[in-house]
Amino acid sequence: MAADSEVSVNPPPLPSLSLPSVPQPPPPRSPPAPLSPQPESEVFEITDFTTASEWERFISKIEEVLNDWKLIGISSGKPLEKGIYTTGTWEEKSDEISFADFKFSVTHHYLVQEPSDRDGKEEPAEDALPLPMQDLLCMNNDFPPRAHCLVRWYGLREFVVIAPAANNDAVLSESKCNLLLSSVSIALGNTGCQVPLFVQIHQKWRRMYVGECQGPGVRTDFEMVHLRKVPNQYTHLSGLLDIFKSKIGCPLMPLPPVSMAIRLTYVLQDWQQYFWPQQPPDIDALVGGEVGGLEFGKLPFGACEDPISELHLATTWPHLTEGIIVDNDVYSDLDPIQAPQWSVRIRKADNPQCLLGDFLNEFFKLCRRKESTDEILGRSAFEEDGKEVADITHALSKLTEPAPVPIHKLSVTNMVHSAKKKIRKHRGVDESPLNNEVLNTILLFLFPDAAEKLADGVESGTSPSSGNNPPPENEDYNLFSQFKSAPSDSLTYKLALCLCMINFYHGGVKGVAHLWQEFVLEMRYRWENNYLIPGLANGPPDLRCCLLHQKLQMLNCCIERKKARDEGKRGSVSDRSPGGSSGDAGKGADHSGDNSKETDKEKEVGKSWESWSDSEEEFFECLSDTEDLKGNGQENGKKGGTKEGSKEPVNLKPEGRLHPHGKLTLLHPGEPLYIPITQEPAPMTEDLLEEQSEVLAKLGTSAEGAHLRARMQSACLLSDMESFKAANPGCCLEDFVRWYSPRDYIEEEVVDEKGNVVIKGELSARMKIPSNMWVEAWETAKPVPARRQKRLFDDTREAEKVLHYLAVQKPADLARHLLSCIIHAAVLKVKEEEVLEDISSVKKIIKQIISHSSKVLRFPNPEDKKLEEIIAQIMSVEAIIARARSLKAKFGVEKCENEEEKEDLQRFVNCLLEQPEVSVLGAGRGPAGSVIHKLFVNAQRVSAMPPLDEELRRSGSSDERRLNTGTVSDFPPPTGREVILRTTVPRPAPYSKPLPQRMYSVLTKEDFRLAGAFSADTTFF
Repeated sequence: MAADSEVSVNPPPLPSLSLPSVPQPPPPRSPPAPLSPQPESEVFEITDFTTASEWERFISKIEEVLNDWKLIGISSGKPLEKGIYTTGTWEEKSDEISFADFKFSVTHHYLVQEPSDRDGKEEPAEDALPLPMQDLLCMNNDFPPRAHCLVRWYGLREFVVIAPAANNDAVLSESKCNLLLSSVSIALGNTGCQVPLFVQIHQKWRRMYVGECQGPGVRTDFEMVHLRKVPNQYTHLSGLLDIFKSKIGCPLMPLPPVSMAIRLTYVLQDWQQYFWPQQPPDIDALVGGEVGGLEFGKLPFGACEDPISELHLATTWPHLTEGIIVDNDVYSDLDPIQAPQWSVRIRKADNPQCLLGDFLNEFFKLCRRKESTDEILGRSAFEEDGKEVADITHALSKLTEPAPVPIHKLSVTNMVHSAKKKIRKHRGVDESPLNNEVLNTILLFLFPDAAEKLADGVESGTSPSSGNNPPPENEDYNLFSQFKSAPSDSLTYKLALCLCMINFYHGGVKGVAHLWQEFVLEMRYRWENNYLIPGLANGPPDLRCCLLHQKLQMLNCCIERKKARDEGKRGSVSDRSPGGSSGDAGKGADHSGDNSKETDKEKEVGKSWESWSDSEEEFFECLSDTEDLKGNGQENGKKGGTKEGSKEPVNLKPEGRLHPHGKLTLLHPGEPLYIPITQEPAPMTEDLLEEQSEVLAKLGTSAEGAHLRARMQSACLLSDMESFKAANPGCCLEDFVRWYSPRDYIEEEVVDEKGNVVIKGELSARMKIPSNMWVEAWETAKPVPARRQKRLFDDTREAEKVLHYLAVQKPADLARHLLSCIIHAAVLKVKEEEVLEDISSVKKIIKQIISHSSKVLRFPNPEDKKLEEIIAQIMSVEAIIARARSLKAKFGVEKCENEEEKEDLQRFVNCLLEQPEVSVLGAGRGPAGSVIHKLFVNAQRVSAMPPLDEELRRSGSSDERRLNTGTVSDFPPPTGREVILRTTVPRPAPYSKPLPQRMYSVLTKEDFRLAGAFSADTTFF
């Protein structure tokens, strides 16, 4: 109903009442006519004049909604508690009705109350006023900080609003407004509903409502005035009293006293610069390459601008009676310092720029980039003199070339400048995304062992491992397993932080690509020169971490094994003790305390390891070993069918012994049973495990497929059997089972022929199954010590696969891999900053972030939308902490010397962050009130005395002048003036029932509003 032309609704005529027909005398008889059928036109028709009009249907729909919501009848409830409108829960229900083709929404707003509140009074007094009329006079909830506008204007706990359903529709004409108001009045009268009904008129932004509330013999009309320019006589209290009294029109003289509640709101916007504690980063220093104070590895935190834009001080006089104070156009007693109640609310800056949030968002944008590293840096970045040199992604082919690998041209004495010379041949120093100082600083941070410039590989290998022990177990350190990121002291974690910082400060995606290229070349350099990678835990890849971290751990495993082989040493990584096998409880049960024999064997084994593989031609050596072993396996397979296939000739020389297995002896020769030196199973990353499981699954469920699957899975078992045969000549399968799987060797006491009790053992039932995997593997196995076996773990091939994987990663792929580390670091940073502030609401949000992130990051390829939600949560926490610090600085919490006052101020600041409005204890005379007063005084001085240096010189004397000249000028003119006037008078006649009258007034710079609720007696008028 935005215009009259949209819906033409005219008041329908009053419905005609159909009276019963009175019998009439018959007409004079006419001469008889010939018999003929009567024409159809003379058939008697009944016209029904009771058809409902559109208006009546509209009223009926309103009544139907009120009945559905059970709003008919007498409403009852207990008196409202103080502040319940703010602390209580408000709910609403909506429905839709239409007047002809114009749609309205009907909404019921109500304060949630306990069931006993409504049903506590079974029989209210006959002369009791309806609950809404009682609420008009209640003073416990004046000026609620967060509520529907009608709640603030009229103090109602429950009401219904009828408004146009579409946002752009409006009820503009007076006739339509009156028609709707008449409809409401009729519906209230028909249903006996005592809940106020409002109709929204004019455009919605004006928030104009008219309404009505009916009770037994009483009625309250809700009226409103909204003006852009306020008449001068209504800018003060005396003018508002005049209009209130004239509107009531009470015939009694003198008029009963009018109760008043007044609130003046003052806004502070001019925060001075020294009140904002955040030091923004020195962008010039960062661009210039001076990274000394940048502290790589630490994320920034805090807002770049003040996250608090305004402070609103509300000074309130809650209970005043007419005549106590004077407020007119000449003089006013309303001094904010003397107000009995002060309350403060803050206006937060919309989306303040925060450093941590910017870092996260910029890094997340990398995930959407499509370019490869070559496309970003240029394909010729690693080509020499126009001659195509294979990229590091073709490392496997480079190893087979007779020519020396170009990577060996890198300087041994300076590992951090691995690729710089090649890059500079094709572009100038100025064209490089990262300058030398920044790059050196980052690489030295990532690889601290490079600063020592060690030429000896032994020290380089031992130093990182000494620092790889994790710190004491705690919740924050173990967070990586929930986020699937990396430990906070690992190389992967540091790399993620450096890339994040490079992306933000040093060249964006080009800087990221440059650093990653350097990192990959550094990994190849370390692999070629046997330098262990620092910042990685020892052992196989940790499947709790991100895939990139697992790849680096895999590369470290390869370097360790290659290093041990090249140096001729048998380390704990290259040979495994039997206790390391999973699922075999008895394997190596007694070997832990026998380290002397292990040491005795070291020299002998070391010589054999040197003969196993040469570092210069290890790739080809591995192939030759494979072919030899294949031949040996075939030969042994031919002999496997013989009866003596399960036993080896005793005349073989034992090799590869670790130490005796306790007091166990071989069953047939009776010699001590020795635990062999065995190979360590191949470490696996999660993508390799997934690939292996897919291959095994494709073999199917047939007998042939199951057999092939078992053989593929028994490579480690076969290796152990060969090592066992080499260490124990003349052994049998039962001996191996006694060591490897004691549960499959069953011993029991039996009585022999001579009557002696002896212990007899045999294999378990599963071991006796014909052609089972264990028997086949034992028959196939030859007595070959571990040092001469085919490697279960081909470190050369696996290392080249890892290096190839790293080289082909695009910046977007890299960002996806490391995003979990960045979120992990951001959460740790937020937790670290929160500890300093101790905000309870922030603690809850951090727990929610950790829970949410754990669910999202645990699975590969999380959705972008969910990642954005996590980043938004982290940004909200950062903004809250920044606001807390801003308020603490403005209120001088840290500078306060009195401990009690300091605690009060800290509590006040925390409440400001969590509550919409906070009362100031002691008003203007309390600790917080004094600080607020000074803030306004300083702002007034700045506006009055623009030169800052002159203001600082006179600060001492101006304080004295302030005390001498009064405090009215210390505050600016109020931004808002709110007045509530109440009284109880008989209307419309002197003998009518005394009923509540209320008028609310608000005056701001933009508009002026009067909202009146005037009650009248409908019985005695």
